[in-house]
Amino acid sequence: MGAETADEDLEAFRGRVRAWLADHAGPRVATGECQQEAWGHGSDDVSVFHNLSFEDEKALIDRAAAWQRQKFNAGFGAIAWAPEDGGAGLGSEFAEVFAQEESLFEIPSSHELMLVTLHLIAPTIGLVGTPGQRDRFVRRFLRAEELCCQLFSEPGAGSDLAALATRAVPDGDSWVVNGQKVWSSGAQFAGWGMLIARTDPDVAKHAGLTTFMVALDSPGVTVRPLRQMSGGTSFNEVFLDDVRVPDSMRLGEVGGGWKTTLTTLGFEREVSSASSRVGGGFRQLVALARRLGRTNDPLVRQKLADVFINERLARVAAARDEQSRQAGRAPGPEGSLRKLRWVAGLELASQAAGLLLGPRLTADTGEWGTFCWSAHVLGAAGYRIAGGSDEIQRNIIAERILGLPGEPRTDRGRPWRDIPH
Repeated sequence: MGAETADEDLEAFRGRVRAWLADHAGPRVATGECQQEAWGHGSDDVSVFHNLSFEDEKALIDRAAAWQRQKFNAGFGAIAWAPEDGGAGLGSEFAEVFAQEESLFEIPSSHELMLVTLHLIAPTIGLVGTPGQRDRFVRRFLRAEELCCQLFSEPGAGSDLAALATRAVPDGDSWVVNGQKVWSSGAQFAGWGMLIARTDPDVAKHAGLTTFMVALDSPGVTVRPLRQMSGGTSFNEVFLDDVRVPDSMRLGEVGGGWKTTLTTLGFEREVSSASSRVGGGFRQLVALARRLGRTNDPLVRQKLADVFINERLARVAAARDEQSRQAGRAPGPEGSLRKLRWVAGLELASQAAGLLLGPRLTADTGEWGTFCWSAHVLGAAGYRIAGGSDEIQRNIIAERILGLPGEPRTDRGRPWRDIPH
């Protein structure tokens, strides 16, 4: 595809994308953001986190992975990636055109694990991985042949991630890992995990960390799903008991894990600005307003406008971030602005649903497209914590963008071993 499109303009590319999508996916019942959905057509799921059985969730991931492979094989699965990684080597504007056209077709739903693999782990390895690691993982991840979760947070290290206690001790040409991780989205379906562990307890907490790629079928790895209040088990706790990890699976330098992890977290915050498909959004809300005959209500119109504007701004931010990635720049603190805006967008959608539905939001009457919004409301608040809490994002913005003084920290410069845990 790279050679074929080297001199292709956007409109010619758009035409080729439309033709391919028409051959491989069915059109949406209504096309365009502002047209009315066919009420009662298809799934009315607008949940932020899935509430599915293990079998159904695996089937959803399998469908999403198969669709990604179809796109990749046709040259559309890694549009802005370099040709040596299996990409098309095109600009972010081409990726945006494909996303616009794809949104007009009925395609498999995505999943957190797919987003993590494609948009967090693959680009991190692309930036910090060795040539061998890039060859081993990047193309397979971009094709969704293999999937990878994050093994970051711990019961005693959530927002203060650098306080983590999972240990990795060198043993010959391997490392032996012991510890526990939690809130790992999709771990029960992943083949790999990107792990951050403490390799030196005698230096300051940020300095003694190293990142690894861990095969989750390794002896000593146990994955246990956690049930959420919305019903699903997207999150997991992961136990690591004497797990051996080859040094060849170390990402970056020994002791350089915090920098690598910040790269991944930066991509996570950027992805948040592009993830308006998570849960319901403007398209579903305007269809609901029309169904209920509320489109002339000025309060409803204003709230829908807020949702629409927020989604458009997210697309602009996503294009800017993609241009940065293509230029080889690691994600910066601006990702925290994106993350806060995205969480605010989820809350706007919840508010609009509550305004439209009132008591129908809390009682399942069997009416299509109504009670389903309760899952959105229950799940949206979770993203005030996921990927770094709102408070952490505001600290990053204050200190790294606005240049304000940092908060007082009693653990600054102290060896991790000497800090109360």
